[in-house]
Amino acid sequence: MKHFIVEIDYRIPAEQIGEVVAEHRAYLKKGYDQGWLLFSGPKVPKTGGMIIARAPSLEALQKFFQSDPYFVKSIADYRFVEFDPVLRQAWLDEWVLT
Repeated sequence: MKHFIVEIDYRIPAEQIGEVVAEHRAYLKKGYDQGWLLFSGPKVPKTGGMIIARAPSLEALQKFFQSDPYFVKSIADYRFVEFDPVLRQAWLDEWVLT
């Protein structure tokens, strides 16, 4: 698996996103269920979000996020940065090495 930081930038002010936040979080649960997402949350201040993810390839991860309600409704832009987690807490070994 390859590892990524996914940066989400809102195209509109956060207070205008409304119900789509709940839809986005429900969609992300699919990524957690398949073992692709480690954690996620809003930036401070709330101009978007950050996600630590893994996937077989960049293309697979991008395809997953093309069904995210933020993407479908053109609410946000995504930036994918691949990285190699060579140093980590020991409790993350199973997630990183599988």
